[in-house]
Amino acid sequence: MPVGGERQGGWTMGYNGRMKTKPLTFEQENKIVMLVIKNAMAMKKFLSLIFLLLIFPSASFSENYKFQKLVDLKNPWGSSFINNNELIVTEKSGKIKVVNINSKKVSEIEHNLNFLEYGQGGLLDILYKDNLIWISYTEKRGNLKTSTSIAKAKLNKKELKFKNIFQAEPPIDSGYHFGSRLAIKGDYLYASAGERGEGMIAQDPTKHPGSIIRIHLDGSIPKDNPKFEGKSNWLPEIYQIGIRNPQGLTLSPFDGKIYLSNHGAKGGDWFGEAKKGENYGWKILGWGGKNYSGIPIGPKWKPGFTKAIQYWVPSIAASAITIYKGDEFKEWNGHALITSLKDQSLRKLKFNDLTNVKEEIIFKDEIGRLRDIQVHPNNGKIYFLAEDSLWLMEKS
Repeated sequence: MPVGGERQGGWTMGYNGRMKTKPLTFEQENKIVMLVIKNAMAMKKFLSLIFLLLIFPSASFSENYKFQKLVDLKNPWGSSFINNNELIVTEKSGKIKVVNINSKKVSEIEHNLNFLEYGQGGLLDILYKDNLIWISYTEKRGNLKTSTSIAKAKLNKKELKFKNIFQAEPPIDSGYHFGSRLAIKGDYLYASAGERGEGMIAQDPTKHPGSIIRIHLDGSIPKDNPKFEGKSNWLPEIYQIGIRNPQGLTLSPFDGKIYLSNHGAKGGDWFGEAKKGENYGWKILGWGGKNYSGIPIGPKWKPGFTKAIQYWVPSIAASAITIYKGDEFKEWNGHALITSLKDQSLRKLKFNDLTNVKEEIIFKDEIGRLRDIQVHPNNGKIYFLAEDSLWLMEKS
């Protein structure tokens, strides 16, 4: 054997017959470092996936769905199909637009609303039925005070001449918690009115903020509202009290019930049924959440108050909801779809058995903060107002 040993591959045979390594080149060291980093990243991704599966065992993500941004908008808030090809949309800053989902043409409609974009307020929800439009909005009431108000107009794509049919009393100087969503059931119009950040006002049935409103489509008072059935001190428009900031409201086409979502404080968002003459408990109850200062509010629930179907602690910032009915995702028929702002997710609830509600995350962090959701009346494809855009979701 030659002095100094014989090279055998990357190894050298020493004088004592033992193997010793040859110093690595810079290129070899760099390859090893990159391999270690790659393996570490792969392990981190694997562990993150395991963590998600442990925390959200029923979660599925968006590999089965595709998203298409249709048009850009500015802070859109509410939407409603006026036919199979067009959505009417509100922008919080004050514009009402019609979007053709096929041609992607956007046109603006003039209107006469005395609105104010203030904090969380502005133009809010909009609803179409039988050539008529209803809208909820932040109305200027003088001396810097505003209210969640509802107006009605005949559909005209050039100009909407609205007439008020409801004003939440009293007007309040606050930029917080207006609600507001609209839903129609027969000859009834349901609306959610937030408590404007005033807390215990939601327990005062002589004031509208913090309640579910039920009026007829023309604004007249139903004679079977709680005031006329044992709640004589309630305002005649109030259907239910004890709500904080409800930004989801919908009619189920399956059981005919009205459902809503509600923003809690620091925790305590929920999805539940609107129940005549009942009380969801704000601000006696905290629904599992706390004040933003960290101070507890009250119990999650206790007897004597309406119990929600599903709670979220921490908050997801639940926004618009719908009970799905359609062909595109027919396996979801009868399930609740919950959009969220902070969490940027779409969640599906199977709630036919209230003792065993099943939640699934359909997608998360795909298109931004989800403000509104609409199901196409013909094909069942889903449209979202998210961030500053209108989006389409369909199966891949």
